[in-house]
Amino acid sequence: MLHINDVTYRLGARLLFDHTSVALPPDGRIGFVGRNGTGKTTLFRMIQGELSGESGTITIGRGMRIGAVAQEAPSGPETLLEVVLAAATERAALLAEAETATDPARIAEIQIRLVDIEAHAAPARAASVLHGLGFDSEAQARPCSSFSGGWRMRVALAAVLFAEPDLLLLDEPTNYLDLEGTLWLMEYLARYPHMALVISHDRDLLNQSVDHILHLDQGKLNLYRGSYDNFEKQRAEKQALQLKLKKKQEDERRHLQAFVDRFKAKASKARQAQSRVKRLEKMAPVATIIDSDVLPFDMPSPERPLAPPIIAMDDVSTGYGDKAILKRLNLVIADDDRIGLLGSNGNGKSTFAKLIAGKLTAMGGTFRRSSKLKVGYFAQHQLDELSEAASPFRHVADRMPDGTEAKIRARCARMGFPGAKADTPVARLSGGEKARLMMGLAAFEGPHMLILDEPTNHLDIDSRLALMEAINDYEGAVILISHDRFLIEACADRLWLVNNGTVAPFDGDLELYRQLVLDGPAKPPAPKSEQKLAQEAAQKAKDAAPRKVDLAGLRRKIDAAAAKMDKFQTLITKIDQALAAPDAFSRDPSKAATLSAQRGEVQRALNAAEEEWLSLSEQLEAAS
Repeated sequence: MLHINDVTYRLGARLLFDHTSVALPPDGRIGFVGRNGTGKTTLFRMIQGELSGESGTITIGRGMRIGAVAQEAPSGPETLLEVVLAAATERAALLAEAETATDPARIAEIQIRLVDIEAHAAPARAASVLHGLGFDSEAQARPCSSFSGGWRMRVALAAVLFAEPDLLLLDEPTNYLDLEGTLWLMEYLARYPHMALVISHDRDLLNQSVDHILHLDQGKLNLYRGSYDNFEKQRAEKQALQLKLKKKQEDERRHLQAFVDRFKAKASKARQAQSRVKRLEKMAPVATIIDSDVLPFDMPSPERPLAPPIIAMDDVSTGYGDKAILKRLNLVIADDDRIGLLGSNGNGKSTFAKLIAGKLTAMGGTFRRSSKLKVGYFAQHQLDELSEAASPFRHVADRMPDGTEAKIRARCARMGFPGAKADTPVARLSGGEKARLMMGLAAFEGPHMLILDEPTNHLDIDSRLALMEAINDYEGAVILISHDRFLIEACADRLWLVNNGTVAPFDGDLELYRQLVLDGPAKPPAPKSEQKLAQEAAQKAKDAAPRKVDLAGLRRKIDAAAAKMDKFQTLITKIDQALAAPDAFSRDPSKAATLSAQRGEVQRALNAAEEEWLSLSEQLEAAS
């Protein structure tokens, strides 16, 4: 149970929560959405008791354990497995007490409780969580201090997932993960046995892993049942209804005001006029949903396309120093390719991107690259290259040494920094704004190819849609590395898999890749007995034997299916003609609704008849 009651909270002059209330369902998996900067992380801190509001209360169930990813990643000498196991505090305390306990009754209590919480299965469960997040058995035995900050944040995430708190709070958990880890986390959250509240802008996660959406907008929290797509549909319907009510109220206001203006001076109508004035004063305005516009991303296309291929590789290898990370690269990139790179972190995706961008050279093989090729490269680590003291205007001005101030400001506005926003120091920009600036600078000169390495981190859902539109409008080649499956499916035409020290085209879609990631490598089949092999051989021979086919019967069935198709098509035409009449719905709404429903049924019957005709025709062709 989590109840938020009449909560108000201000951050400086900004009102983040305005007397808002909501009750979250027990054991619900809730996606928490809203524009960046609206206060989602602040609410998490309030739930954990780190902040308190001006008014209202936040109530959680008695004894509920709250779990969130630690702000600081673990970095001690303990192994990853030890760090994760330590998150189960009750188990750790009981095991420690069991070492020193002498009272037989207490020893019995400890052992019974250890059995109740399945303490014996904890190491295997902890290892499973770590493996799902990308740590193999060898990595699990290494100390935390030997990993980079991003990987240690994965360990912190593994620890809180393993602890299985009664209320799980996750703030953009996929920012730490690659696509493989994200796919595993989505499956894990979909089965989570307690309440989970997840801040996320990953549309795929919000569609597959949660059963409610909590939306924060204009200081108010609203809860919707279902997935993110369902939330968007409900919100659009709510918006349409509110606009309708608002128009109706405005019409009533005009009517009342006209009566007051006309009769307020007449003694005989003074009482009626006064009552209408009171009605006007008590009429609360209908609040409407306001969608603030998202500024587009600026990704100018190349002025002149290059003749394909722009890059060709023949048995290429590359890496760092004397160590080759990737080998046997036999790939070709055309001027309009849209390629999504798959493969878990550490397999060489960034190494491959640096080779394409010209930041690494080929150690062997033949690497051919168009002499005029210009590449725009964006990666998350590049955000640190921005000057914290400089503004977007200053960064753009450095790219336009001969540009006037008006032209520089116009370019800043195209990149999403209009007016005074262009003069804001980088240090005061949000993570999403920094990413927007860095992407604009990477694509500044209209390159022939864009390499985007995790571009959606720090972007909210609406900004991700704007980025998707910009990528699809861009006319050059694109290499895309992302944990956002929705973005890859919308923007990539080809998939390449980085695995086992090479890069090769992946023959399948993202759904097939998801299954491969979640199912793991296929196990070899058990050897079959000689008797089983003989039975299978006999069955194959029987199946392969020629069979007598009734061709005349097949033709009769085909003719019957064709007749049904003609009948259903004629009926659909008649219904369409009836519905197309200008007064079809105004004259008899119920009849029109019935016709619409009948059309749907007839269309389904037509589709079934067409499938039957196709199947029978294929059988006849094979038999002939």
